[in-house]
Amino acid sequence: MIDGNTLLFGIVGDPVGHSLSPLMHNANIESLGLNYAYVPFHVKKENIQNLISGAKALNIQGLNVTIPHKIEVIKYLDEIDSLAENIGAVNTIKFTDGIAKGYNTDAIGAMTALKEKTDIKNKNVLVLGAGGASRAISYALCEEDVNSITILNRHINKAEALADDISSKTDYTVSYDLQSNSNKYLKDTDIIINTTPNGMYPHVDDKPLIYAQEMNSDMAVFDIVYTPLETGILKEAKKIGATRISGIKMFLYQGVESFKIWTGIDANSKVMEDVILKASGIDDIGEF
Repeated sequence: MIDGNTLLFGIVGDPVGHSLSPLMHNANIESLGLNYAYVPFHVKKENIQNLISGAKALNIQGLNVTIPHKIEVIKYLDEIDSLAENIGAVNTIKFTDGIAKGYNTDAIGAMTALKEKTDIKNKNVLVLGAGGASRAISYALCEEDVNSITILNRHINKAEALADDISSKTDYTVSYDLQSNSNKYLKDTDIIINTTPNGMYPHVDDKPLIYAQEMNSDMAVFDIVYTPLETGILKEAKKIGATRISGIKMFLYQGVESFKIWTGIDANSKVMEDVILKASGIDDIGEF
């Protein structure tokens, strides 16, 4: 029951009606017995400049930020976490004493999901795609003592720009190439991470970017897409017996981390995962 003491959190995006974040966070809030509420806010691009001042005026405690505002919102923040600054995108905002500080929990969510299933230290990682998710994950990998990072993209200029940006800001020399040249790298790859929308609903029949015969059973294959749970590339990984990581885990753990940033309280990740799976029509995440 919302009352005058309820602390408000939410997610902003355009669109935002499809987001599972309100369902996930409110289930967590209820399980912890907290007087909080998490609400979706549909914010158009032309109104983004009013977002932070409006949230402060309404005493909102924290926000998640989704497409298309993750980059644009930065210019209106008072502070930004160093990782989010390097990534150049914010998906979490905390309001404290009139100060709006931006964070990126997508990166942390991805690393938590990966490390839950495989050791990533000293591994050779192949990242498919050069968009915002690739940027977040690639920067996070630089803090995990991986051996190498190679970014593949269908447009070489985007891959080059991202690789050069990361290389200039970290101790890593990030390699890049065209997606069509993936076979050159797979022999030495330990972890494949798909950050592209390939195979995402409704395009579930997209041809996978990498096939089973190009993989090996010692690999870990992580697809950040979580609708459907089993994407094309994960189906291929199953054929060869590779370790598979679903995008649902990244979505879950970024939410867990956001809640911790806002409140200092550990989220009930089991309740959050259960409600996501139920909403997705999945009984059990199984091997994922």
